[in-house]
Amino acid sequence: MPRRMLIAGPNLTIDRTALLDELRPGAVLRFERVVVTPGGKGLNVARAARALGVEALLVGFVPGEIGRAGAGMIAREGIALRGVPCGGELRSTAVVMERDGRTTVLNEPGPEITAAEWQEYEAAIAAEIGAHGVLVCSGSVPPGSPDDAYARLAAIAERAGRRCVVDAAGVTLVRALAAGVDVVCPNVAEAEEALGAVSGAAPLTTADDARRRAQAAAAAPVTTAENARPRAEAAAVALVGRGPRAALVTADAAGAALAEGDGATVWLPAPRIERVRNPVGAGDVLASALAAALERGEPLPEAARHGVAAAAASVESPKAGELDPARAAELLGPL
Repeated sequence: MPRRMLIAGPNLTIDRTALLDELRPGAVLRFERVVVTPGGKGLNVARAARALGVEALLVGFVPGEIGRAGAGMIAREGIALRGVPCGGELRSTAVVMERDGRTTVLNEPGPEITAAEWQEYEAAIAAEIGAHGVLVCSGSVPPGSPDDAYARLAAIAERAGRRCVVDAAGVTLVRALAAGVDVVCPNVAEAEEALGAVSGAAPLTTADDARRRAQAAAAAPVTTAENARPRAEAAAVALVGRGPRAALVTADAAGAALAEGDGATVWLPAPRIERVRNPVGAGDVLASALAAALERGEPLPEAARHGVAAAAASVESPKAGELDPARAAELLGPL
């Protein structure tokens, strides 16, 4: 029986994706259209896995009445979810899309969880890991989670002989680096912010501090700047020097840099996309396609190529985490 992908996406949300002509701070604005869906990076990973024909199980906190409603919405999408109850209520995310293509994302932090609730979450991952080939740890963790949240989950995967991919930011990423996970895949801003913290330039003290600073760093996207490639390559090499077996650092529309512990470094240019409909979730799709290829036994550089192609295909979809697998194969090109 083929193994499935296990996804640790603890901080689920309800996405409200809204379209307007122009976002003008301080003004009273009316959205032209609003679409309400369950969300969170882990859910986007699961959506991408489904599109790519990979069975996946998502493990997430389901706080309160809104959490139960969100779990029902996820089930109606056909996504397998193991919900872990906790106090509080499920957070919301506002995704504001303007006609010129600019997108602004406003994230709530999520409910405050207790140490006992996090232990229940770890127990859920441990109970499921044996039936899965790759663990993907994706996105933020709720307030109250331990700083080494994903490092702990990676240790569970290692004890079970499974690979672990981590897509995170701030102190959660920093602590995962030291745990020696298989692959980390942050964007350039997240990677540079984590490296600055590790070197002591601006220490991260708590997960909440890290989350705020990562969001501030993301306010200045790399896009296709001339320095995107050298920044991504330098960050990938530096990350590997901090412990993980490999690092895949994304640089928006420019591409991604892959560095491995043996010193190998590869630049993966992103396919050119004429019409970007929704860039939200592209990094989640990359992590999903990367993990799916690793589970199939693809070597890491080839798995990374699959990730970049799938991420490019996903920005043509109006819904975060969705993609046309045929389009991803077309963008991948010949092997």
